[in-house]
Amino acid sequence: MSVGRICVRSVATASADETLRVAAQRMRDHGVGSLVVVDGKTRPVGVLTDRDLMLRCVAGSDDAATVAVAQAMSTPVVTAPETMPIEDILSRMAASGVRRVPVVDEDGTLVGILALDDVLDLLSEEVTTIGRLLSRRAPNA
Repeated sequence: MSVGRICVRSVATASADETLRVAAQRMRDHGVGSLVVVDGKTRPVGVLTDRDLMLRCVAGSDDAATVAVAQAMSTPVVTAPETMPIEDILSRMAASGVRRVPVVDEDGTLVGILALDDVLDLLSEEVTTIGRLLSRRAPNA
């Protein structure tokens, strides 16, 4: 199965030049813990997480009203083509130590985001389906 089949297509984004306060408010408004930072052509250039905000701004006593997203975002960004098999992106995520990966089309444009939780949800559904199939099996089959 490809990344594009299970990724979330609605992605909250930020621009590198907006302030951390604006980005944090967007996270709150969308109920998310990360924003994909995109350039003017909607290509991912970084990821800003709630952890980035805490470690690089709040714990560092920086002013969220003046510090730009570019100063706190995580780079380089690990992306996945939407055609990439899930097994391959899991290996890339493990090697990079990331839990969320922006998904891009053939032009590098953002089309979705894949979180480790999405993969776990898929696996859980598959195991549940297998369990149902096994429970329906005839006793002597």
